[in-house]
This record gives sequence, structure tokens and C-alpha cells, in this order.
Amino acid sequence: MRAYRQVMSNKGSAGVDGMSVNDLYPHLTKNRERIESELRQGKYLPQAILGVEIPKSNGKTRLLGIPTVTDRLLQQAVAQVIAIRFEMEFEDYSYGFRPNRNAQQAVLKAQEYINSGYHHIVDIDLKSFFDEVDHCILLQLLYRKVKCPLTLRLIRKWLRAPILINGKLTKRRKGVPQGGGALKKCPVDIFSERAGLQGQPKPAFVQYHVE
Repeated sequence: MRAYRQVMSNKGSAGVDGMSVNDLYPHLTKNRERIESELRQGKYLPQAILGVEIPKSNGKTRLLGIPTVTDRLLQQAVAQVIAIRFEMEFEDYSYGFRPNRNAQQAVLKAQEYINSGYHHIVDIDLKSFFDEVDHCILLQLLYRKVKCPLTLRLIRKWLRAPILINGKLTKRRKGVPQGGGALKKCPVDIFSERAGLQGQPKPAFVQYHVE
């Protein structure tokens, strides 16, 4: 399946259960029917997320959330299905976390804008974006395109899964683990619309999300 191949390609560290991507296939072979049954009945419970702090270039640290390999597989499968429903809503200037788009294309687009006469550049960064994502608003946005109650409940469980930091479990009521960058487009769309309403020249955007 595509989700399995993507998880294997991404590799990544083990979650709280210590299972590596190399252990995923035998795990699925043994537990696939049970997992499928729990998903269909709405009884599947995600495991906690492993919190790992990594250093940033400015001397601070960034908290990464690492789901188990099993949850990464299921999340990838769900994402591949629902992402198609949202793809048409993305602006053409958005290059991050989208199929067949990459950072090199974003740079070329920026160069095109410069050559066409745009010379003032504004670098916009959303401080602590992932830490502040409102779960209720996110689920409301998803409900616009996803009507399956089981899928929405599963996503809510992933959002609310506790995070294990230095051996201590912490509840989560807002925020998402690093990696849900597609939502970053929303504030930029709002800014773009307001700029047009105020009668100002509409800015030319190039959007790419860096974790």
C-alpha cells in the first residue's frame, strides 16, 4: 500500500513502543485484522507521542513529537485520502507539503517575481504555530470536506494523544506535533484578502514551510 511505502521511505525514529520501521511489516502481518476491526468499530486508541527536543540554530530547542510507527502508517493512509479533497483550495503560490511541489520551485517563483519588478521582500514567520493550533477549529475545517464520523473521531484521538517528555505523560488540548504544515496557508490567505480590500497592490506570495 502507498501509506506503507511512504512510511518506510520516510524512515524516522521509533515512538514510545520502541518499534522501528523495519519491524512494521511483521507487526502488521500479525495484528492487521485486529487493527482493522478496532478502526471500523471506532475502538482504536493511538499510543502516546514521544517528545524529543532538538537544538535550533539560534541556541534554543524545538520539541518534536514522534508517533509510533503504527500510528504514522494510519495517519499517512488517512492523509492520502483526505488531502485530495483540500488540494484544490490551495493557492498557486503554495509549494510546501504538496504533491509534485518543492523548495526549488518556490525559489524559481520568487526569482520570477523579482525579475518582474517586485523588489520589497517581507519574510513572515508564525511564532509557535504548531504549539497553538486550536483543535476545535482544525476539526471544523476538516468537517467541511470530511463527513465520516469514524475518521473525524480518529483524527481527534490523534490530536489529543498525550506526549511523553522525559518519562512524564502530558495531556494535549491544543497544538499538533511538528509536521502539519499545510494549515500555515490560512493566515496568509486572510492577509492577502485584506490587502486587496484595502485598495493596496496585492502582494506576490511564495510559500514554503520549513520544519
